[in-house]
Amino acid sequence: MTPGARGSGPPTSRRARTARLTFRGAVAVLCFTAAPACACRAQGAGAGRVAPVAPPTVDSAAQAGHGLPPAGYGSLRRDDVAIVVQDQGLTIRALPLDESVIRTLAPDSYQAMKANLARVAPRLGAIATRMGLASVQAWHVQYFNVQQGEARFDPRGMQVRSAGRDFRPLDVIPLVPGFDEGRLAQGRSADAIYVFDPAVALDQPLTVTLGGQQDASWADVIPRLERERAAIWSRAAAARKPHDTGDPRP
Repeated sequence: MTPGARGSGPPTSRRARTARLTFRGAVAVLCFTAAPACACRAQGAGAGRVAPVAPPTVDSAAQAGHGLPPAGYGSLRRDDVAIVVQDQGLTIRALPLDESVIRTLAPDSYQAMKANLARVAPRLGAIATRMGLASVQAWHVQYFNVQQGEARFDPRGMQVRSAGRDFRPLDVIPLVPGFDEGRLAQGRSADAIYVFDPAVALDQPLTVTLGGQQDASWADVIPRLERERAAIWSRAAAARKPHDTGDPRP
């Protein structure tokens, strides 16, 4: 063997080893390049599959905060949710017209309150704009004279204490002529929409002053509203047709 030729071997052996190495390299390259393609195909197949989501039940929709209970399923009377004060022959009723409250009313009462809101909607929008607010809170207040002779009342004598703050009406929108005179004949009534700052928290106890009388009964109304809302969702679910899987809310 000559110097510099150690381990070179015959030409045929060298060609065989070279062929084996080339084959192994080709296999390695093929596996390396094919693996990402396989992974991509696997990912692509999985990406096209979306796990089915069962439609929410009425109760789960309510708990998830998806909105108000459906209208038309309430059963409460106005006096069940109104603040009622007796003052020197006057019966005064105050009812917040928030949808979360009035949807608990029986359908006829709910429609009556909605009609009152519709009558004053442009005025409410103008008041909100004037006060620089995104919205306002409306209350329906009715004065009824149950005594003999004429009774007087303060058309703006309402105050709400909420979360440690006192709120007076931003404005008062009469629903009957002569409301601002503050006088009622026997057996007559007068009502108006009282407009408040939306910061009044209806989900917390309130103290309402009407006719000089303070009333904190809203704390008793809150659990009544909560029970009725739960009952509304149950009634709405029961009223749905078997093939109807949609949400009963309007």
